[in-house]
Amino acid sequence: MNRIKLTLYMSLLFTLVVGPSCTKLEEEAFNVLPADSYYQDKNSIIAALVRPYEHGHWCGWDGDRWLLQELTADQFVWAQKGKHGYDDGQWVRLHGHAWNPDQGQIYGGWVGPYQGIGQCNLIISDMSKLDYPAFGLTDADKAQHIAELRTLRAWFYLFLIDFFRDVPIVENVGEIKPQSTPQEVFAYIEKELKESLPGLPQNGRAGRWDQGGAAALLVRLYLNAGKWTGTAKFTECAQIAQEIIDGKYGAYSIDTDYRGPFRSGVNGYRSPENIFEFPHAKNIYEFGWMYNAMMHYQARYSLDNDWGGWNGIHLIPSRDLEGNLYPEKLGKAYEKFANDDKRKQPFRTTSADGDYEGFFMIGQQYEFDYAKGYGYDSTKMVNGTEEYNGKPLHYVDQVGRFSEKPGGRWAEGSHVTTGEENTGVRLLKFPWLPMSENMFQFNSAPEIRLAEIYYSLAECKYRAGDKAGAAKLMDAVRKRNFPDDKWAAQSYENNLSVLTDDEFVDDLGREFIGERHRRTDLVRWDRFGDAWWDKPEDGADKTVFPIPNQAINANPELKSNGY
Repeated sequence: MNRIKLTLYMSLLFTLVVGPSCTKLEEEAFNVLPADSYYQDKNSIIAALVRPYEHGHWCGWDGDRWLLQELTADQFVWAQKGKHGYDDGQWVRLHGHAWNPDQGQIYGGWVGPYQGIGQCNLIISDMSKLDYPAFGLTDADKAQHIAELRTLRAWFYLFLIDFFRDVPIVENVGEIKPQSTPQEVFAYIEKELKESLPGLPQNGRAGRWDQGGAAALLVRLYLNAGKWTGTAKFTECAQIAQEIIDGKYGAYSIDTDYRGPFRSGVNGYRSPENIFEFPHAKNIYEFGWMYNAMMHYQARYSLDNDWGGWNGIHLIPSRDLEGNLYPEKLGKAYEKFANDDKRKQPFRTTSADGDYEGFFMIGQQYEFDYAKGYGYDSTKMVNGTEEYNGKPLHYVDQVGRFSEKPGGRWAEGSHVTTGEENTGVRLLKFPWLPMSENMFQFNSAPEIRLAEIYYSLAECKYRAGDKAGAAKLMDAVRKRNFPDDKWAAQSYENNLSVLTDDEFVDDLGREFIGERHRRTDLVRWDRFGDAWWDKPEDGADKTVFPIPNQAINANPELKSNGY
């Protein structure tokens, strides 16, 4: 680790912002230098502690793990756009559940968490041997640091049990072990979290695991236990969720602003709803992957920054080529939002303080203009660069070769392979605020929100037959999304018959869109094999990914899980 990089890490740490990074493992000094050479002072101990957190951000929010959770589900797709975005058909395979053990994203779903586990194992081993008082730290600090790393390691294992079920449990550096059963992996995660939780602080430093975060991971574990192990744990899930809501593990509250959890970190604001978040800072760690993957090359003109995206990911279309809603129950992500829902508004920055509205980029795109109240100048349209080169760029909630109508590939219909540059609604739930006001890329990634705990408890109550209790919990979160004069018609408590299984699944999609929840939610609700746009009903169970061939080739103890 070079001195400049270490200085940047420590700068973030001392401002209570841990800045994640996706640097390669082989670049890290504690993988190169002997421990007695690396750990020279308090700062080097803290730098080693926060390194796996950096990898954690990359693991959760940059690339393969997000792609596996969202592009295999019913809300997002990476459609080919003319000559761009086919990428050897990998997005077609993810969308159609036609992956194989050589799919790159599936290997990323395996190796990313294990890299993080390896880092945790190494640093736990080192820290266990260190004389903390000799470095100006206490034995209590040592216990907390190890508890944090064990919690982080358990979080990495949650990816693995979710994606693959039977995976090796590895605690020692360089260890090669065979797969454990899902029940053994579950029990290990549960043990690590329960044993670590008491040694963690309450409402700790942003970007570091604390009691609330560890308890929330137990909620995730128990909520999905039935699918992961065959034994449901909804009673245990409800107990821990209620304890979090009651404040047993720290003080959290539902943000009164629907935008609050997603602009946490901007101008020093920290949302009271975010139980665990990965903070960012410009030029330290930048929340760039999701923007790059979703935004058009020309988005810099409408969002006041100097970045142009890859024009890749967008919402699955709600409407067919004639403008009609698709008939399938799943999908139609944008149109699943009510018209009165504040989140459904087109994204628009409204002030120099970082105020904005809406979660989506849809319709005609206009240039950002300070003179228009930090909004857009409707006289200055952003133009396209490909099919609409020199013509207005207008995002549509459809996929088709409209630029060739009525000839060319228009006749092929609406498929993952028949998009064009303006295809699809773009998500800006994680806002891209003006670079000119020094707010660009400072928003955190909200890994766990109190809203997730409310919805988890609501699901436990709903499954137990307490629909009224579930409705009350969901409404406590949902109310902020609607104007006061429109709320009565949207309230589940006021309209209890509306809250069916299908509606519960739809509302999970609305509340957690883009937050790496969707595949897991669909699996838990037995919807993952269903049909949606350009995807037929699965002919075989695809709820577990294949053990990657690269992993099997590297570990002779591994066995294929059926693919």
